[in-house]
Amino acid sequence: MQIDLLEDTWEREVPHGQFARLRKEAPVFWHEVPDDTGFWAVTRYHDVKAISRDHQTWSTEAGSTFIRTQKPEELEVMRLMLLNMDPPRQSRYRKLVSAGFTPRMIRRLTETIQARAARIADRVTEKDGDVEFVADVAQHLPLQMICDMVGVPEPDQPMIFDWSNRMVGFQDSDFRTTPEDGEIAAAEMYAYCDGLVEERRANPRDDILTALINAEIDGDKLSRDEIDAFFVLLSVAGNETTRNLIAHAMRALIERPDVYRELADGIGDDDLWRSATEEFLRWGSSIHNFRRTALRDTELHGQKITEGEKVVTFYASANYDEEIFTDPLTLDIRRIPNDHVTFGGGGPHFCLGAGLARAQITAMLRELLRRFPAAEFTAPPRRMRSDFINGIKHMPVRFRR
Repeated sequence: MQIDLLEDTWEREVPHGQFARLRKEAPVFWHEVPDDTGFWAVTRYHDVKAISRDHQTWSTEAGSTFIRTQKPEELEVMRLMLLNMDPPRQSRYRKLVSAGFTPRMIRRLTETIQARAARIADRVTEKDGDVEFVADVAQHLPLQMICDMVGVPEPDQPMIFDWSNRMVGFQDSDFRTTPEDGEIAAAEMYAYCDGLVEERRANPRDDILTALINAEIDGDKLSRDEIDAFFVLLSVAGNETTRNLIAHAMRALIERPDVYRELADGIGDDDLWRSATEEFLRWGSSIHNFRRTALRDTELHGQKITEGEKVVTFYASANYDEEIFTDPLTLDIRRIPNDHVTFGGGGPHFCLGAGLARAQITAMLRELLRRFPAAEFTAPPRRMRSDFINGIKHMPVRFRR
């Protein structure tokens, strides 16, 4: 079997067969990359978690989270983002941005999720159940929530959606207009955030952006560049990942009508919906992988890894590791325990928005299944061409009552 874990493979399918072989035969595998340096693919669950927790050996700051080698000027900008920092810089930044994620703020946001999900599901009813699921359903709740968090006016929300698609879809011709388009989108989003920051300084609001501007720990505050970078990260990560998790969950249910019916019949069973949501998270890992760079010569499973080499941990493989998950290719909405790594393998980069993502997935699917006991595809779903984002870009669906 040929091993190819780059973007063309992901556009076709999740390469479960390749991952199963790597976990069994070569859990630390050297993968060539055309016109670039290769990387070590790490595919077992315990290794992914161990690397995620060891920032002294495995760095994101040294070379970014992406497989492809970045230009020095690109790295300089990327290192302003939380994802591309190591402690202690990352610890300091995370403490400051966490000031915006207070329990009161999260509680206020969570209270709006249910109402928003219900309105979106009502619009599906108005369309007699015929929708393009990504455009008509999955994109709306995450986008609305992110824009609500930072106070983006409703007329501007389509711009955030467009910018985030162009930034993460740079490998997909449906989203990219030029090779530099992702950089242009990032610059446009930075400039937009600058305007929002100036407006908040003059007119503070009860939102996360205002909290970030005012956040202070022992006299330390976020710089304007750091606020801009977090705005971009929040807009892209919070929008793209949750949207795709919702789409993957619905795709899995449509492909398994018996599971769809079981979950619809248990619409009032909170315990079932909690376990189902965790299984959707495991099943549709929204990020394929996370790259680190070795900070020293080391060894993993007998394989020597040299300082400066790329090491890529594959969440999409770890979440299907047979040593951890019984029958991993079975969608088991009653799977307990379910210690997946969709939000990261622990350590400094565990997702800040994990709770909000769970609430959105549960609310959106529950509102749809409450109204529609069955659904079917009206055309085959189409996947995003990306070696980073596990995206579904088109999924025509007919919901039936």
